[in-house]
Amino acid sequence: MKRMNVRKARELRSGMTDAEQLLWYHLRGRRLSGWKFRRQHEIDRYIVDFVCADASLIVELDGGQHVEQVNEDTYRTQRLENLGFRVLRFWNDDVLTNTEAVLEVILEAAASVAPHPNPLRTRPSLPSGERAGVRGQPREELDIEPEFFE
Repeated sequence: MKRMNVRKARELRSGMTDAEQLLWYHLRGRRLSGWKFRRQHEIDRYIVDFVCADASLIVELDGGQHVEQVNEDTYRTQRLENLGFRVLRFWNDDVLTNTEAVLEVILEAAASVAPHPNPLRTRPSLPSGERAGVRGQPREELDIEPEFFE
């Protein structure tokens, strides 16, 4: 699969926030109990702050701008979870002021078994005997995001 956002990921790596730099210091080079993390890594159509592929774990750091984009963050998290990742979100301030506690949460999540991705999770419950996606039935009535359906 061709990575589409390589240039953007490189820009983000070179312009990391103080919180991202601090967390990266602790995650890089397998410093967190041997877990390998990547920073500003492309997954699907997103660039995630940090990912540990072996643990199927994504760590996102949120600054003040995320207060205004809760819906977008929720959708993004749901989409990444549907791909089989667990997503942890921390405020930048928590990373800067309580680094050890943040690292403990990340380590605990990495060490626990990841749930198996469930592609049926995004489908709505239907009364018994009814089927979603029947030819001629508009997608809007299914309450499913179109890109999950295709």
